[in-house]
Amino acid sequence: MKTVLKVILLEIAYLLTFILGSTTGLIHPACYAYVGALLPLLFAPIYLRTCTLVRGFGAAAILNGFILVVGLIAGEADVPCIIGMVALAALAELIRFWYKYDSPKSIRWSFVPFALSFFAYTSHWWFDTEGSLVAAVEEMRPGYDQLMIPVIENVPMLIVAIVLAIPVSILSMRLAESLLRPGR
Repeated sequence: MKTVLKVILLEIAYLLTFILGSTTGLIHPACYAYVGALLPLLFAPIYLRTCTLVRGFGAAAILNGFILVVGLIAGEADVPCIIGMVALAALAELIRFWYKYDSPKSIRWSFVPFALSFFAYTSHWWFDTEGSLVAAVEEMRPGYDQLMIPVIENVPMLIVAIVLAIPVSILSMRLAESLLRPGR
């Protein structure tokens, strides 16, 4: 029962990181579009701890599944988000399986695809640009949609942000391991 409660708390922490990432869009649309490159710094301790509690299949699936359920309830999960979150969780779970769930190597390498999950959430900007711009007019300050257009059109910067997220995820996991190491 304690393990289940701890996993629920980790799911909530993971949800809060998504909310934090989403609110960066209040600063500028580029923040929302590219913050996924830095969120692995916050995702890593959550993922690492979840992997230590869920010693077999399920750590990535539980975390991304929770985000999807909340996203579906809130009307925030569209088809690209669902496909991306499921695919990234499946890839993470496959890597954990391949490297024997409990090994540090399995957690480190499985975190790399998992760390890209926020990009799956923001993918609607590129897969449903028109709908995203309409939503921005309804939900955001006047002119926000016009600020979004150059960000959405700058696909090379999106690619740079996604590629940058890979070394950030590796560094993040190493930092999380050193912070959460027993005896510290």
